[in-house]
Amino acid sequence: MNVRIHTTAEVSDKASIGDGTSIWHQCQIREGVTIGEKCILGRGVYVDAGVSIGNHVKIQNYVSVYHGVTIEDGVFIGPHVCFTNDMRPRAINPDGSIKAADDWELSLTKVRRGAALGANSTIRCGVTIGEWAMVGAGSVVTRDVPDYGLILGNPAKLFGYVCPCGEKLLTKKKLPGETILSCPKCNFELKLV
Repeated sequence: MNVRIHTTAEVSDKASIGDGTSIWHQCQIREGVTIGEKCILGRGVYVDAGVSIGNHVKIQNYVSVYHGVTIEDGVFIGPHVCFTNDMRPRAINPDGSIKAADDWELSLTKVRRGAALGANSTIRCGVTIGEWAMVGAGSVVTRDVPDYGLILGNPAKLFGYVCPCGEKLLTKKKLPGETILSCPKCNFELKLV
């Protein structure tokens, strides 16, 4: 198997790493993690127990991917993106005792094929980011993002749609009940109903 793991990375022997994947300086990969083929995990990436990462995923420096997150094939995650996994986080219970693993409720998050998450964005748990969607840098995602959706801001709002090539889609034709969007670069078309 052709896997590159930097000597400063901590990779659990109970993690599964796909062929051609590179794990760089000071990464931590926990037990039960599955990482697909030909992925790149930059410096300081943390991948929590049980996380699933598809093939051809690029995760930039200092990203935290917590338990409950699934990342599909071809996803780009910019530097310092942070995922969450608990809607009501607390360090202690009302009686002052420290919370144990079974004292919280896991919320699942899914990032679908080809999506791109801009630097410093925060992804609130329990959302799905659609195929080929694009999240602008610094955005705070608090609800589901549609396929090809372009979202920006805090909280993130829909500002249009993007092509798989990354260009913003423009309105080509507007009919009653549907709109056809087109890419000015590659002529990809998307029908919205």
